[in-house]
Amino acid sequence: MNIQQNTLYLTTAGSYVGRDHLTLQVEVPVYPPDLPPEKRTHEAAVDWRRLSIPIHHLESICVFGASTISPPALDLCWEHGVAVNFLSENGYFMARMTGVADTSVMLRRAQFRAADDPAKCAAIARQIIAGKLQNARTSLLRAARENGNDAESQRLQEATDSLARQIRRLEALEISSLRSHMDEIRGAEGMAGQTYFSVFTLMLKQQRDAFAFTTRTRRPPRDRINCLLSFLYALLRHDCIAALTAAGLDPFVGFLHADRPNRPSLALDLMEEFRPWLADRLAITLINRQQIGPEHFKQREGGAVELTETGRKLVIKAYQERKQESLTHPLLDQTLRIAQMPYVQARVLARHLRSDVPDYVPLVPR
Repeated sequence: MNIQQNTLYLTTAGSYVGRDHLTLQVEVPVYPPDLPPEKRTHEAAVDWRRLSIPIHHLESICVFGASTISPPALDLCWEHGVAVNFLSENGYFMARMTGVADTSVMLRRAQFRAADDPAKCAAIARQIIAGKLQNARTSLLRAARENGNDAESQRLQEATDSLARQIRRLEALEISSLRSHMDEIRGAEGMAGQTYFSVFTLMLKQQRDAFAFTTRTRRPPRDRINCLLSFLYALLRHDCIAALTAAGLDPFVGFLHADRPNRPSLALDLMEEFRPWLADRLAITLINRQQIGPEHFKQREGGAVELTETGRKLVIKAYQERKQESLTHPLLDQTLRIAQMPYVQARVLARHLRSDVPDYVPLVPR
């Protein structure tokens, strides 16, 4: 159980959240260390850890796995605008419960009109992908400078050159005909993604054998590095959903990612520019510093790889600590905590949809 930056993460199965006036009462079971996860039930707990949290200290709750929040506790969360997010043990987003949103109807109307306009979708998607590719290129350039192996540095440099060509290709698209370029924009992202992940292992200075990376696999991840990336993306997705909702936007109606049931398409759009420098970079740092190792993962039948409970807690703690660091926002020229950046970008997107600014400007840290 961790409370960081106003988010309560419940990572232990069987936890219970009740209500006492304006306070949440959290009970977390303590199980025997050798008890298998499938046998961890309420009756199997040997002790309980208890914590009282005033509701005004929270802005969201993330429940990983099978835990319970009582109806009175949910009612308290709804009354105070605290979103409750339910995820699988591995971070797959399943549901989000909030009260009636205090949002701008006019802003959502503008969002829906833009989502129905192919040219508008393509213009926003191009900006999102350009920002993602530039941030990925920055990470590879950094890795090339720090790599002492000439052959590996050369491969990293070639990858950055390839990403630069894709960025120039996006810039060369005629704005007036963007309506017909959506497939080309997605194609540029796909090719750049293949280039980026083809040299991803070269950014690892330690534990390369234990975290061997060949290709991106999801649902389920087939190796440790994919498992780590997927879990970090799940944490980032939660933050993007919260940011978009706070800005008055619908996180399920996007521009780059296609609409599907239970798919937060706009949150996935917003995530793209954050993946390389926030989630990917943190994964690389955890591995290179040997803060996370093979012992923090387990393999299930069928080949799926999952984080252990200790591993999940370790990654959540590192992610929250990273978000407390400061960064200068290039558009605002203000120093803000990284945790604030998704909220800033959600508002930049809202201003664009309101026609206050001509283009959506992605976040490209200096």
